[in-house]
Amino acid sequence: MARSLPLRAALLSLSLLVGFLLVWQVAVSGTGKTQAMDPEYAALMGQAATTGKSAMPGPMDVGATIWKHLKDPFYDRGPNDKGLGIQLAYSIGRVALGYLLAVVVAIPVGFLIGMSPLMGRALDPFIQLLKPVSPLAWMPLALYTIKDSGLSAIFVIFICSLWPMLINTAFGVSGTRKEWLNVARTLEVGPIRRAFTVILPAAAPTILTGMRISIGIAWLVIVAAEMLVGGTGIGYFVWNEWNNLSINNVIVSILVIGLVGMILDQLLARAQRLVTFPE
Repeated sequence: MARSLPLRAALLSLSLLVGFLLVWQVAVSGTGKTQAMDPEYAALMGQAATTGKSAMPGPMDVGATIWKHLKDPFYDRGPNDKGLGIQLAYSIGRVALGYLLAVVVAIPVGFLIGMSPLMGRALDPFIQLLKPVSPLAWMPLALYTIKDSGLSAIFVIFICSLWPMLINTAFGVSGTRKEWLNVARTLEVGPIRRAFTVILPAAAPTILTGMRISIGIAWLVIVAAEMLVGGTGIGYFVWNEWNNLSINNVIVSILVIGLVGMILDQLLARAQRLVTFPE
């Protein structure tokens, strides 16, 4: 019974997907009359103003758009006309840089806070003050000081990724079992070696939980940040396609953003399972 659960869940998911697509197709198929659209808007949408067909594209239209992007994802026809693959690469690159910078800062500082109650109390007011600030609130300051939209977006990713990792690292380090630490002290294990051989393995699942939370937040924030600064990236692509009234491309972008976010989350979830339950 337990072995059949994943198969049953997959079949149920597939059934729900098929049902959703059928309802979507019926809803936009124009079975009933709709209000006439403004002729200029209808022309931009590629539909006749007098037709009863919905302005919202159906799954077949979206599928055709996906295929078009898959055939040539890396085309470059100028500043405002780049392929979906290029835009996605810009976003992933910015997230990777900002996220890795956050890892370099958050984990050592989290170790320091977790191992030293004095440093924990001293830094806590600053963490509590800065943690609730929306990452996008930093964007104007970043643009003013850095004067580069791409680097500013990386800085915003760094800020939003920092806090979950730092707090989870400090929590995991401070929660290391005292018995293990006492044994290490009895064996005269030095602080640095103790941190790597005792504390890090014990805190690793909690640290990876923070990293997993951070990557999800980072991917959410990069889309909003690129909408603000423009230029390149999947967020800019969504906003530019909306300005062009290309709802097909907006829907495709939403699907791509969700798919990439799921992949990033599952990669860290896999790492977390390996640490928690080594094979």
